[in-house]
Amino acid sequence: VQLQASGGGLVQAGGSLRLSCAASGIIFSRSVMGWYRQAPGKQRESVASITSGGITNYEDSVKGRFAISKDNAKNTVYLQMNSLKPEDTAVYYCMLTSGREYWGQGTQVTVSS
Repeated sequence: VQLQASGGGLVQAGGSLRLSCAASGIIFSRSVMGWYRQAPGKQRESVASITSGGITNYEDSVKGRFAISKDNAKNTVYLQMNSLKPEDTAVYYCMLTSGREYWGQGTQVTVSS
């Protein structure tokens, strides 16, 4: 199983980014997908998740600003991030759960004030 994350970058506060995570080697449609982030000096935290049935869940600080979605045909999960804040700065990781956890490499998101 491989997860390839992309879409990070530098953006000003109030801006938007869309992260993508493409999965291979697994039946994507039956998996739970999630996005996590880790800021310097902090623990990794869950940001958003989406079940195989499309049920979504968000960490409180991103509710109303971030949206997780997936395209089963493309084996890809997305994280649309709007109204970004400097405190959203972190390395973002995608994670797939299917019997066990699989992690992608991180993608850096930096939000300048």
